[in-house]
Amino acid sequence: MRTVTLPGGETVPALGLGTWRMGENRKAWADEVKALHYGLDLGMTLIDTAEMYGEGGAERVVGEVLKTRRDEVFLVSKVYPHNATYDGVQDACARSLKRLATDRIDLYLLHWPGSTPVAETVEGFERLVELGDVRHWGVSNFDTADMEDLWNTADGRNCATNQVLYNLARRGIEHDLLPWCQGHDLPVMAYSPLEQGRRLGSGALETVAERHGATPLQIALAWCLRRKDIIAIPKAVRTEHLDENRAALDITLHTDDLSELDSAFPPPDDKQPLAIL
Repeated sequence: MRTVTLPGGETVPALGLGTWRMGENRKAWADEVKALHYGLDLGMTLIDTAEMYGEGGAERVVGEVLKTRRDEVFLVSKVYPHNATYDGVQDACARSLKRLATDRIDLYLLHWPGSTPVAETVEGFERLVELGDVRHWGVSNFDTADMEDLWNTADGRNCATNQVLYNLARRGIEHDLLPWCQGHDLPVMAYSPLEQGRRLGSGALETVAERHGATPLQIALAWCLRRKDIIAIPKAVRTEHLDENRAALDITLHTDDLSELDSAFPPPDDKQPLAIL
């Protein structure tokens, strides 16, 4: 499994497991737990979740898996902005830890910028690190200006990642946010790298897929993973989709492939609003 290095030197899998929309239907619980176990067996040992997903339901699904495999997993969760005060993050983290059935979160993210000053949230995160409840912290859905504000706060440069929407159809971050993160040695975590299967149909994608003996979605995922500082966290429940996602990591796209994809999904010419799902 290829890895990405966090600012502190720790390495994590470049391909992880997303859990958005998990934990919303009790009837799907067993299949979701099974899918996470299967993904771990394939080496995708980073699991991303959030208190928002299923209002804690996804964390409970992940917690079921962690009961027997905690030491295998690099665990990522996220806090609501309305819980992001100094005291609020302490309480929210405690609730997440209970649902996750663990004593620590490896990477705790602010889900998106909110009304609480980011300096106060960072102070709360740093306290969680001191307590051992959190090992690293970061942010999600932060645009370039937000990152600049974060970087100018006390301890703001301890941020470990920025998790944002990034895929072939949503390339806006390539104009300024992605270069900013690269210039500050900050890896980007790409959520919805397959755009949930939407908006990715194109003749070019199918042509490149045929060339590699792969599916179009595998090519889309391989495209996202082509950068060495990107961590992708697609969500999948069916084992065949998990197999396909894992196989995408082994696809190497060549110059002509990338040129065809650029023609079908052009990179941004100017600054765009940060895309959010």
